[in-house]
Amino acid sequence: MISGYTKVLAHIGVPTESFKAPMIYNPYFEAKGIDAVVVPMGCEVEDFTNFMPLVARLRNFAGALITMPHKVKVVELLDEVSQAVRICGACNAVKRGADGRLIGDMFDGEGFVRGVIRKGRKVEGGSALVVGTGGVGSAIAASLAGAGATRLALYDINSGSAERLARNIRAACPQIEVTTGSNDPAGFDIVVNATPMGMSPGDPMPMPVDRIDASTFVGEVVMKSEETAFLAAAKMRGCMTQVGTDMLFEQIPAYLQFFGFPTTTADELRELATIRY
Repeated sequence: MISGYTKVLAHIGVPTESFKAPMIYNPYFEAKGIDAVVVPMGCEVEDFTNFMPLVARLRNFAGALITMPHKVKVVELLDEVSQAVRICGACNAVKRGADGRLIGDMFDGEGFVRGVIRKGRKVEGGSALVVGTGGVGSAIAASLAGAGATRLALYDINSGSAERLARNIRAACPQIEVTTGSNDPAGFDIVVNATPMGMSPGDPMPMPVDRIDASTFVGEVVMKSEETAFLAAAKMRGCMTQVGTDMLFEQIPAYLQFFGFPTTTADELRELATIRY
């Protein structure tokens, strides 16, 4: 039941049709009697700079979930950011402080890495290829570095984006070997599609699948379908895989804590969720 007391978590991005967070948060809020709701808001790129500060001024604003394509742009609108945001240059969670200042953090990478470890795979001492160095890819790469990966390869069709991320990771984690310029997945322990490829039928593969080793752990960030063509192809090669929504389930407990709501576990969220594709 939505009332005049209900706090709003704005879920901002486009296209909203791929959003899965409302189908996880809202059943949890209802089950726990928390008077809050996640509302998808399809804000276009050209409107975001004006829209975000106004949404944050709403009296019943509880915070904002920021998704593609706004995770990088939102950083310049914030007054305070976490170390994760500083390293990856992107943000997916915004709240308003008591003084009205906007505070941002980034949980995509933490969610992805938690999912990998929960499935029994080790990050520490391993190697990873991250294809796509926008908001989510940058966060995943930063979290893989923080979890002890010793070799990272970064690839983006915008080479400048990959180079900027590589410089930030080298500065924060000088012990890690960081390379750019290739999306060849051969020889890596973990490979990640952090691009939008897979949102639409017929999208090209983000990397040459026939070069992925059977022992490689393959992760995806696209959530429009449970299993993308990329993940299906990786499974055919014998790979262990992680779907996009796994990352979401793993990061929501940290999100809830950030926004000041009672937190929970990924397992409880899965039991309550009403996800559909």
